[in-house]
Amino acid sequence: MKLRALAGLLIAACALSGAARAEFPERTVTLLVSFPPGGLTDIPARILAPEMQKHLKASVIVENKPGASGITGGSYVVRSAPDGYTLLVSALSEVQNFYYLKVPYNALTDLTPVGKIVEGPPLVLIVKSTSPFKSLSELIAYAKANPGKLNFSTSGVATTPAIAVSQLNSLAGTKITQIPYKGTGPAAAAVASGDVQASFVFYTSAKGLIDGGQLRVLASTGAKRLKNLPAVPTMQELGYKNFVHTGFVGLSAPKGTPPEVIAKLNKALNESLRSPAIRDRIEPLGMSIPDAPNSPDAYGKYMAHEAARQGELAKLTGHALQK
Repeated sequence: MKLRALAGLLIAACALSGAARAEFPERTVTLLVSFPPGGLTDIPARILAPEMQKHLKASVIVENKPGASGITGGSYVVRSAPDGYTLLVSALSEVQNFYYLKVPYNALTDLTPVGKIVEGPPLVLIVKSTSPFKSLSELIAYAKANPGKLNFSTSGVATTPAIAVSQLNSLAGTKITQIPYKGTGPAAAAVASGDVQASFVFYTSAKGLIDGGQLRVLASTGAKRLKNLPAVPTMQELGYKNFVHTGFVGLSAPKGTPPEVIAKLNKALNESLRSPAIRDRIEPLGMSIPDAPNSPDAYGKYMAHEAARQGELAKLTGHALQK
């Protein structure tokens, strides 16, 4: 009888444990952004949070924890309890930083993918609207004739815009000088003011200046042309093979988060992304909703592929750490 009673208690305990997990979430879910408010990672998270809250039937908030090129926030999530209540709004920097900075975690093994939020935006190659350069070929011709005299603003050493300049120098045989600024917004403003001659910046950061007629766009770095700029060719169309630089934003959880919790988060994410309200806010920013299947496995494979590609690009920058 005692054995039967004990077995009954164990079965009940297991049932209660399963019920507890099935009830996730029972409290607030935090989407942690590793960069300041208003940036390319923060904006999609804030668009997503209200919709995801509806589908999870629990409060979903966005918290910013910037620092060290995203490492501060990433480290915080990696150390968080693997229960699904603290998620990292992951981005390109998660697989990019590994090659340039001393990162205390591995984004591919210490985080569990949930899914993508958005794809894009690409970088755009911008010059001042009054610039004599009306095409990429004219800009390259000047750079070749005047080594070191063409200045590009970037958002910092070893960032995506800086990597793009290094790749352009490698492919075109130019010696363009990089001038680092604190972000793609200031980098775009430096072009509009005439402090530098050109820049690669994320489209979202330059959109206001482009729409206002202060900047001219010579090319974009997406796999296809921007819907908002259909007349602007891609770098690949202009003959620069594999010159694709686009951002992405997704969700990741700490390693060890239960599969059923990841599945519930992924379902809420995809249900949220089907909302026209999200699509209508995302697409004007040069971003797009990811294609199906937007599964944890698909996002994990995408991150691994992007990590390998960033490793190849790192060889062009001259700033990569030895790995």
